[in-house]
Amino acid sequence: MNKRWIFLNTGFHDGEFNMMFDQKLAHLFSAGKIKPVLRVYGWRPYTISIGYNQDENVFDFEKIKSSGIGFVRRPTGGRAILHSEELTYSVVMNADGKSVLDVYNLLSQAIAKGLSLLGAEFELEESQPDFVKLYKHFNSIPCFASSAKYEIHYKGKKVVGSAQRRYGDVVLQHGSILIGGYHKRLPEFLKVDSRDLIDQIKYEIENKTICLNEIFGREVSFEEVAVALKKGFEIELGIEFEDLSQIKFQEMIL
Repeated sequence: MNKRWIFLNTGFHDGEFNMMFDQKLAHLFSAGKIKPVLRVYGWRPYTISIGYNQDENVFDFEKIKSSGIGFVRRPTGGRAILHSEELTYSVVMNADGKSVLDVYNLLSQAIAKGLSLLGAEFELEESQPDFVKLYKHFNSIPCFASSAKYEIHYKGKKVVGSAQRRYGDVVLQHGSILIGGYHKRLPEFLKVDSRDLIDQIKYEIENKTICLNEIFGREVSFEEVAVALKKGFEIELGIEFEDLSQIKFQEMIL
């Protein structure tokens, strides 16, 4: 593994910018123009993102628009997320022959190490659900209603949801680290007639997720999570970061 990485905090942008930026980083890395990257960012406005193959017709776009929330399709798989009170990370790196699950495990160890520096212990999911069967159920639409192997938990509740895509041997992985609880409102934007079903999905998210504010009993800031995450990668992966300004990268990308 390359021991020299780039750390990039691009701040808060809309969904189209964030997804374009991640894809551009992957293409630049594929072309040999940049080192591996750990990027952290947020979403303004709050935005619903869906997986590359997910059906968008289950969402109520009139309600989404009237609520001032954005909507975007990710280049990666996985299920829907309401990006709100969170830190989103993305990693671009070479797989070096590792499988998808091997890379999930590697990066989850680094993320869990970083989050542990905030003062709590986190664990990785050990089981893998049957996603073919799971995705047939309507209540599987939210990402945070279920967990995949090596996703990060605190006392059995999911804290981080991630998705990955390969461009040859180049990995693009990104995910949401929950800081606050606004993500739980995702079911309100589904196009569903049954109030009972909406309540059921809300119950699933409520009981299967936990955010950093709940864990630590205080308001956790985006910046302190960014600092801890960066340190966790340095410790777990044995790498050194070069900090680059987002202005320099935007000049390369836009």
